[in-house]
Amino acid sequence: MAFSTGNESGGPMAEINVTPLVDVMLVLLIIFMITTPLMSHKVQVKLPEANLERKDEKAPPVPPITVAVQEDGSLFWNDEPITKNVLESRLSSEAQKTPQPQVNVRGDRTTKYRIVNEVVKTAQAQGMRKVGFVATKER
Repeated sequence: MAFSTGNESGGPMAEINVTPLVDVMLVLLIIFMITTPLMSHKVQVKLPEANLERKDEKAPPVPPITVAVQEDGSLFWNDEPITKNVLESRLSSEAQKTPQPQVNVRGDRTTKYRIVNEVVKTAQAQGMRKVGFVATKER
C-alpha cells in the first residue's frame, strides 16, 4: 500500500502534521477546565500570622551549668566544690527556672563512667531536660 506525498518528486514531506498537536492541546484544555474548579477551597481557614516581634522580646540565653566529676567522686558546681545532696537541691531549683539552663557534665580522664552516669541520672531525676558532656578535642 503506497501513500502519496502530494508532490511529483516522490520525496518525503517537509511539513509538520499539526493534527496530533491539536488533539493533545484539546485534551489538556479539557483536563484543565475540569480540575480548575476543584482547586478552589470550599472551607475557609484563617491561618495564623507570624509575629517577628516576639523573637526579639525573648530573655537572653541562660549560661550553662558545669558539673565537674573527679575520679574519687568529688563534685564541683561551676568550679565550686559541693556534695551530692547539695547537687540534687541545686539541680531541682534550676529545673524550675524558665528557660531551663543546660547542664554540662565534665569528667576527668580517669573518672569511671559509672560515677558520671550517677550524676547524669541525678540531673534527669531532678527534671533537667538538657544534659550534655564536655570533652577535650583529640589531637
